[in-house]
Amino acid sequence: MPYLALVLFLPWFLLLGTLFWSFPRQPRGRQRRVFDTLALLVAFALSVAGMSWGYALGALDAGSGAIWRQVLASLVAYGAFLMAMTVAVPLRTWWLGRR
Repeated sequence: MPYLALVLFLPWFLLLGTLFWSFPRQPRGRQRRVFDTLALLVAFALSVAGMSWGYALGALDAGSGAIWRQVLASLVAYGAFLMAMTVAVPLRTWWLGRR
């Protein structure tokens, strides 16, 4: 059950990842593909780690129901993914601008 948040957000992560990969259209090259791949892998890994942490944190409160564990795990997973993408966009612009 702890990975339900991942199953629920995977289509949204795929959509955001596709937009990150596709725009801007230029410049394209090996460095950009490598950077984009690494950024998406880091974002996904942070999302999984945040989801696991959020689920475990929700389990600490005995008064909360099982649904709140999933809600907290989903919020943390989504926040971690968006944080990584928010950092990656200007970092990609800066890194590709240097070359």
